[in-house]
Amino acid sequence: MRLVSVHTYPVKGCYRRDHDAARVEPWGLAGDRRWMIVGDDGTAVTQRQVTGLVAIRPELRPGGLLLRAAGRPALEVAEPTDGEPIAVRVFSNMPVVPARRAESAADDWLSRLLDRKVRLVWLGDPTVRPIPDADLVDPADRVSFADGYPLLLANRASLDALNESLLESGNAEAPLPMNRFRPNVVVGGTDPWAEDGWTGRRLRIGPVTFLVAKPCGRCLVTTTDQETGVRGREPLRTLAKYRRINRQLVFGQNLVPVSAPGPDGLVGTLTVGDPVELAS
Repeated sequence: MRLVSVHTYPVKGCYRRDHDAARVEPWGLAGDRRWMIVGDDGTAVTQRQVTGLVAIRPELRPGGLLLRAAGRPALEVAEPTDGEPIAVRVFSNMPVVPARRAESAADDWLSRLLDRKVRLVWLGDPTVRPIPDADLVDPADRVSFADGYPLLLANRASLDALNESLLESGNAEAPLPMNRFRPNVVVGGTDPWAEDGWTGRRLRIGPVTFLVAKPCGRCLVTTTDQETGVRGREPLRTLAKYRRINRQLVFGQNLVPVSAPGPDGLVGTLTVGDPVELAS
């Protein structure tokens, strides 16, 4: 098996960044989901509610973020390193974590684009958010503003198998691109759905070892075209026929880094082309 692509999402729910290589931190890939858009109640605004997030093309800059969207002037946003933290949630049923508010210009820029009042926040201290499913991992493990785990893995062969099912049924939405599933790492060179057998095992990608913590149950976001924001019915309709596992529609696996960080705080670096193997 090989690592065939690497992706980060600088602002939760917004457009991805593709990488040839990415550093791994204990809570996820460097720069992945450290920023989040929240509503008045401090809860994340995601593509589940607002498909227009796909129009936001964020780019990390030293000490901040560049926000881009078609037809609008780009906006530089500095990391808000001072000021009182505010309480935010990734989901309404999750515990609050402290984050820092970005400058008001970012709130205005995003609110106009999304046509609703929102705020932009930054997770200055990524050690404050435990993994929600703490019973499956080390209680000391942490995660950024990702839904639940530091990294999400997808298998290219599984997508090929899913698209084959869609095409055989004459589905007008086929084929679907991998970006519908918003993975961090995509592996190739193995069988479709091989990842089902990895749960609870250790997986080595290049120099970094991960715990394969839990299959990923998929939601409405996967039905959203990541280029246009148009929402369809797939892949959930087809996953419901073939991939209903423990009451979830499963595609992909959640990963937690278990390699020890070095003196610089990094766990290691993943590079496209790295070998991928299950630990013995």
